[in-house]
Amino acid sequence: MNNQGMVLPMKKKLFFCVFIITGFGIFAQTLNLEQARALALANSRSLAKYNFSIENSVRDEKSHFYTMLPSLSAEYSASMNYLDRDWGFVNPVDTFNSGVNFAVTQKIFEGGKSFIQKAINAIATESVRKEALAEYFNVLDAADNAYYAALEAAATLEAEESSLQTALAGLSIAEIRQASGMINQGDYLKAQAEKESRENSRNQARRNLALNMTKLKAITGLGEKAQPEQIDISAYEDIIQVLAGISDEEADALYDRFWKILAAANPSLARAALNSQRAEKNLSIARRDFSPVLSATVFSASIGYSTANGFGNSAGGGISIRGSIPLDYWVMSNRIEKSKNARDSAALDYISAEISLETDLQSALLNTFAYSGSVLSSRRSLDYAEKHFEYIMERYRLSQSSVSDLGEASSLLINSRNSHIRAQYGFLQSLSKLRSLGAVDDEEKLVKILIGNE
Repeated sequence: MNNQGMVLPMKKKLFFCVFIITGFGIFAQTLNLEQARALALANSRSLAKYNFSIENSVRDEKSHFYTMLPSLSAEYSASMNYLDRDWGFVNPVDTFNSGVNFAVTQKIFEGGKSFIQKAINAIATESVRKEALAEYFNVLDAADNAYYAALEAAATLEAEESSLQTALAGLSIAEIRQASGMINQGDYLKAQAEKESRENSRNQARRNLALNMTKLKAITGLGEKAQPEQIDISAYEDIIQVLAGISDEEADALYDRFWKILAAANPSLARAALNSQRAEKNLSIARRDFSPVLSATVFSASIGYSTANGFGNSAGGGISIRGSIPLDYWVMSNRIEKSKNARDSAALDYISAEISLETDLQSALLNTFAYSGSVLSSRRSLDYAEKHFEYIMERYRLSQSSVSDLGEASSLLINSRNSHIRAQYGFLQSLSKLRSLGAVDDEEKLVKILIGNE
């Protein structure tokens, strides 16, 4: 991918954002994931700052290129005297002298430092582009996490509301039985405590939903009450089934496949490699400080005027060579040693980035495997818990089960629901993390990589 290609995804998204924002309107009631991503990109101040950084880095490249071109200079001077050599006063006008000089100078040799510096500036620009690309995926990851967190909080609130209604129904039955003397005061108080506990959990769920919606709106820049659309988790059923039952050999093969993608595309690792290259170039340019510097004046012209001689001009074409050879060995030797240390430090940074990325990849894949299995197991657990609760609730209505039995069945049901909700959105967030690590902008491509079709 060329240099400009590094920022193309951002430009495409930002253009798409303009369309989304224009068409979204202030009266929109729903927000889908693609809209949230596009709005987050458009609203990101960090990405905007990186655009300025890239532009400044390109300008630095141009500035250095200009220094390699012939330099133009112009000098003007004027003088008058009021004392002669014998310390006598003279008329200053009679001694007036002025002149203008133009020159064109070209550096012809400096040990190749200009070309090395040109390469360093190009590496610096590419490094900034990699940083911008990393931030691009960080913004997408943040948008995904905020979107999924809002949906998870909404699903949790719905589950807590249902659990509260169950507790209210249980309390209503308990009140009738307590009034008729069918249950003792202890069981009635237990039903009241269950209702208060469920109401407190419902209130906490409301708070969490409001907080997560606030975070989502802050990332997307939306001020209106747009609600996120639900994600159809059934669309991921095939990949969940595959990853939940993955063998150790298949997991190792998937890791190797993903690592090849990361080694080629991960912007953080690429930036570490570029920093290592830049440190090597800096060492090379420091070693060339021992080289002589030669420059030539290829053209000069001057125009002068004096009171005594009037106007005069002269022009010259030719080569006047000036050279300088540095002799302060101790200064340059110290600079070289510092550059060597910087190069070795950059090499260590690359190794650290590689190790960190390997750890992140292993963690992300293990999370994806674990959440895939949790989606399936929590789904089965929820199914059993629902059937168990229906059985106990029916027995409770028939006075064949106690308040404690109903409370235990209700607790099992709400815990199973919440576990299933966490597993579903944890799985989606793990996919988002893998996408960011591999710099894979297309989710369909990511799924193909995971199931081995890419």
